[in-house]
Amino acid sequence: MKKKWRENQTNTTDETEHSLPADAWIVCDGLVKIYQSDQLKVMALQGLDLEIKRGEMVAIIGKSGSGKSTLLNMIGGLEKPTAGRLYVGGRDLSGFQEKEMVQYRKNTVGFVWQKSARNLFWYMTAVENVEAPMYFAPGKKKERRRRALDLLEEVGMLEHADKFPAQLSGGEQQRIAIAVALANQPSVLLADEPTGAVDSKTADKIFRLFQKLNRELGLTILIVTHDMATADKAGRTIMISDGKISTEKIRKTEYQGAAWGEEALAGASHEEYAVLDKARRVQLSEEALEQAGINSNRVRIDVMDGRIVITRE
Repeated sequence: MKKKWRENQTNTTDETEHSLPADAWIVCDGLVKIYQSDQLKVMALQGLDLEIKRGEMVAIIGKSGSGKSTLLNMIGGLEKPTAGRLYVGGRDLSGFQEKEMVQYRKNTVGFVWQKSARNLFWYMTAVENVEAPMYFAPGKKKERRRRALDLLEEVGMLEHADKFPAQLSGGEQQRIAIAVALANQPSVLLADEPTGAVDSKTADKIFRLFQKLNRELGLTILIVTHDMATADKAGRTIMISDGKISTEKIRKTEYQGAAWGEEALAGASHEEYAVLDKARRVQLSEEALEQAGINSNRVRIDVMDGRIVITRE
C-alpha cells in the first residue's frame, strides 16, 4: 500500500505557480480573515505568511481565538480568506469555485476532528466508516473493503473492524477516524485538537501514529493543538498570536524508533526563532516582554557585535 500511495501522490496538480518557492507545498501569502456578526468585526488572521514543505509534520499552537483553527479550515477548503492568497500544491485556492473546492476537499485533504461524532457515523462499523469516503470513487466493492481493511491495519485497528464506535474507547475511535481521513489517499492530513478529548497516555499513542504515517507515507501533516508537550514532538512548531505567526520551533532530533514511532528522546532539542513578516516586523511574546521587564509600547533597539538588542525605554 505504501508504494501505491506514493505513486498516487506524485502528480496531484495540473498547474504550477512558478513564482512560488520550489520546495513549498503549502504557501500562505498575507492571509486575512474577518468575521462579521451584527455590528462587530473580528479579524481572525492579520496578514499571515507561512510556507510548509511537502512531507513536513507541523504543529500549530496558540491561545483560544489566536486564529489557528481558522488557518486550518482555510487550508482544508472549508473557509476562504477575506484577503491574501493560499496555495496548496501550486494551486491557488483563493480563486476556486465551489465545485473545484468540493473536489479539493475530497481528493487532496483529510480531516481528523477532536470530537468523534464529527469523524464517524455511529450506525456504521469501523470498516464501513472507512469505506464511506470511497463510495463515489471508481472501484468495486471488494476493492473498497480490501483498502479499508488495509487502512485499519495501518492504524492498528484491524481487530476492531466489525465494531461500532460506541463499543470503542476514545483513543480507538480517533485511530479509526485517522483511517477514514486517509481513505481517499490525501496529500495533506489536517487534525484539529485530535488528542483534546483523551488522556495523556492515549494522546501520546495517537501522536506516535501521526509520526508513523508521516514517515512511512510521506504525508504532509498539520496538527492544531493547545498542548505544548504534544506540539514539541512535531518536526516544527508554529506559534500563532493575534492572527499572525510570532515564533517557530525546529526539532533537532531524528526519529529512530520502530513501527509505532518510538524515538530516542535523549538529547532531543529545539531551536526557537522569531518570525519576521514581509514588512520586517517581529512579534515579541508576552513571556519575553515580561522577562525583559518591558511594559511600554516603546523600546530601544541597538546593534551590538552583529546582534540586535532590545531594551526598555
